[in-house]
Amino acid sequence: MNADTSLNPPLAHILIVNANKHGLAARRSVLEELGYTVSIAKGAEEALHAFVRKTFSLVITDYNMPGMNGVELIREIRREHPALPVILISGFADTLGLNESNTGANVVIQKSANEVAHLVRSVKRLLSAPKKPVRRQPSSPGAKRHGVQ
Repeated sequence: MNADTSLNPPLAHILIVNANKHGLAARRSVLEELGYTVSIAKGAEEALHAFVRKTFSLVITDYNMPGMNGVELIREIRREHPALPVILISGFADTLGLNESNTGANVVIQKSANEVAHLVRSVKRLLSAPKKPVRRQPSSPGAKRHGVQ
């Protein structure tokens, strides 16, 4: 039985950035079912423009997008919003050695069968945690070769 969220204000406003419309739709559906307000951007540039019009509680971005990748987007977001929670999702997280230290993300999720459950847990945890700026660590040599700095 679904809870009626019309009487309660939305829990948070989440921006999902993904060039793949199927990835957008699936994640958006799950998060809206949980009561979150969700905006979508089909790429990094569109996401950066969204910040001019709206305030977000959390950003979820894919790594592999045309133009600016997810790590580059996170770098841009951190310049203006250093404490904004960001989740990076990638099918290449393990292969490229993407992690929280070398991407600037609060959480890095490998695309898998458990991705949605991991995403929901991470969103709830990040939105309930006190906000503080993320400090990036020096990147790993393997990540640097793949454009992650």
